[in-house]
Amino acid sequence: MLRVPGLIHDGFIWRGAVTAEDVGRVRSLVASTGFFNAAEIELAADLVAERLAKGLRCGYHFVLAERGGDLMGFACYGPIWGTRDSFELFWIAVAPEGQRRGLGAQVYARAEAAMAEAGAKRIYADTSSSDRYAGTRSFYERMGFREGARLPDFYAPGDGKIVYVKTPAAQSQRQG
Repeated sequence: MLRVPGLIHDGFIWRGAVTAEDVGRVRSLVASTGFFNAAEIELAADLVAERLAKGLRCGYHFVLAERGGDLMGFACYGPIWGTRDSFELFWIAVAPEGQRRGLGAQVYARAEAAMAEAGAKRIYADTSSSDRYAGTRSFYERMGFREGARLPDFYAPGDGKIVYVKTPAAQSQRQG
């Protein structure tokens, strides 16, 4: 297994660099959650592949958490093209055995810190309005997001899109 240097903290290896091996690892992790369809699973893996192919210019940045050689969580984020200082949290996922243990909050905190350092003044994240995603919405709210928009019937009839927005913590502290 190819090892990429990372910061070891709380039993996890944290890194931002992706490897060719991560394409399959992200695909497997996203599939293991049971929340995403086949197209969404491939999209998550494609973002890793695009970062490998195009480097930083693709606009996709990552936080990856490993333990014992297993990918336990990841986030993909980046600037929103055409905006001055808005970023999007494109993906965040945690392996089932790491859920409800604070790992998602740690992954998100590292992604938010990186976005703030890169100049983010607003962070956007979106999810489904269906009951199945109530836990995801609760997670975003616990991370300090507020609902910014609701698009009815976006994904399917009766399944809308909720767009969340947040001012990064580092930005809030600078303003205060």
